[in-house]
Amino acid sequence: MQKCRTLNHLKELHCQLLKLYLPETPSAIAPLLSFAVNSRIPSFFNYSRIVFQNLGYQSTFLYNTMIRGYMQSEMPIPAIICYKDMLRDKLIVNNYTIPPLIKACSMVSNEFSLLGFSVHAHSLKLGLQYDRFIVASLIEFYSLHLEMDRARILFDEIPDRDVVLFTTMIDGYGKIGDVGKARLLFEDMPERNVISWSAMMAAYSRASDFKEVLCLYRRMEEDGLKPNESILVSVLTACAHLGALAQGFWVHSLAKHYSYESNPILATALVDMYSKCGRIELASSVFEEMNYKDTGAWNAIISGFAMNGDAMKSFQLFYRMLASGNQPNETTFVAVLSACTHANLVEKGLSLFERMSSVYGVEPRFEHRACVVDLLARAGKLEDAEKFIIENMGGIEKGDANVWGALLGACRVYGDLKVGDRIWRKLSNMKVADYGTYVLAYNMYKEAGWEMEANCVRKLIEQMRIKKQPGCSIVEVNGVVKEFLASDLLHPKSRIVHDVLESLPNIMDKSIAVLFVFMYSEARIAPCYAKWPVDIGNEIKNGSYAELFGSQDCSNSMN
Repeated sequence: MQKCRTLNHLKELHCQLLKLYLPETPSAIAPLLSFAVNSRIPSFFNYSRIVFQNLGYQSTFLYNTMIRGYMQSEMPIPAIICYKDMLRDKLIVNNYTIPPLIKACSMVSNEFSLLGFSVHAHSLKLGLQYDRFIVASLIEFYSLHLEMDRARILFDEIPDRDVVLFTTMIDGYGKIGDVGKARLLFEDMPERNVISWSAMMAAYSRASDFKEVLCLYRRMEEDGLKPNESILVSVLTACAHLGALAQGFWVHSLAKHYSYESNPILATALVDMYSKCGRIELASSVFEEMNYKDTGAWNAIISGFAMNGDAMKSFQLFYRMLASGNQPNETTFVAVLSACTHANLVEKGLSLFERMSSVYGVEPRFEHRACVVDLLARAGKLEDAEKFIIENMGGIEKGDANVWGALLGACRVYGDLKVGDRIWRKLSNMKVADYGTYVLAYNMYKEAGWEMEANCVRKLIEQMRIKKQPGCSIVEVNGVVKEFLASDLLHPKSRIVHDVLESLPNIMDKSIAVLFVFMYSEARIAPCYAKWPVDIGNEIKNGSYAELFGSQDCSNSMN
């Protein structure tokens, strides 16, 4: 049987069984069905389905075999139907039945979640609550349905917990955003494999704690583990958000070393990382070398050129994407509309928005409408933007801080107090609690000379106790990402960095020294720190810092 390679050969074996064994021993069909299922050859499994449906004899083993086969073929509903037929035939369910069945309940929509609870109850009735494979499947099921409290009860009841159970719990907590509990479990693990590290990094990535992703990756490297493709994707995502280009280069070299570059998800992450780090030429190079370009890859490169200011290239890629047969989605249109905004292509952007649904089959969402508001506002078409909000977004009340900011910011730039005042009065009546919106309104009134209105906005800020989130700057030094917050003195070298900044006006031309009036801003401290990967205290004492931080570099660091 192991030498069987073709469907005809499988049918010949079936014929021999029919002649020699099946009349007297119906169970003899079991090895044939098991082989057909385990072969993972689609034609073999399809044939096994026909054989199974026409059998006069059924057993627990045969049902388990077919349920497993359906799950291997990613056919969860037939697997569930098989289980119901099994109960109808009054056959005994065992520990081999439950795990693939729970996985089937996890794969289908929420309407089958109650069935998953029933299967759990059935396993308890059969006394299988301590089987680790069943528990792992149930934990995965509950985590997918955001029921981590139930999953934790199951986990705590297992005395001998292995790496699979720990990893399943970590992944579950990560998916609901509880990285604290995920990390506690991760640190309690008696041993970790690459899947465990991947689950923990993915949890931090979902929570946007990208610094911790890089910290974990460095720890994993110290443990001598080889990263898998999923880990490298998480690290590249972190590098993209932190602007950690040097670490992104390192991950790219690892991807080449391990021959992971053919993975389209990883290649797309590389395109996104290089784009967000300002190296669009490298992003384009990675993209062009991809053998398979899915919609995600096209979106990454279109967004990349848009965010780097090359709107026309974004449009060229958009039309290339259409010509290649890839269907644009919601993300594609956010990227292209953003490109129109930054290039002031108002008519092109409006035309594209109008054709989203009728031509491309993509229904406009809130973010697309917000892009159109920004497009009109930046072009000075403020009344058109206000009208668009009323007609397409249900009024100013349905907007968010980005929409309000785009409109008020444009009113300030173009000096249109008529529209700006009307918008602000609506927002103040709504008691919007966004600090940036209040600041825009204050500046708009102040610059127009409307002192009374500006003072009213300031009083509202004080009355509502709205505070600005501290500014944050990130700088990469020797492959390590450093974060600086405004007015934060907790960094071990912050005092020395401040001393350097305070000393600069004494040795620099006055025209440049004025750039450092706000020298306690995080945007000044970060680039200053980046100039001294050595011990900057010694450099100050030796009086050599003027050579390290030349006036040209100072000017560039402020941009």
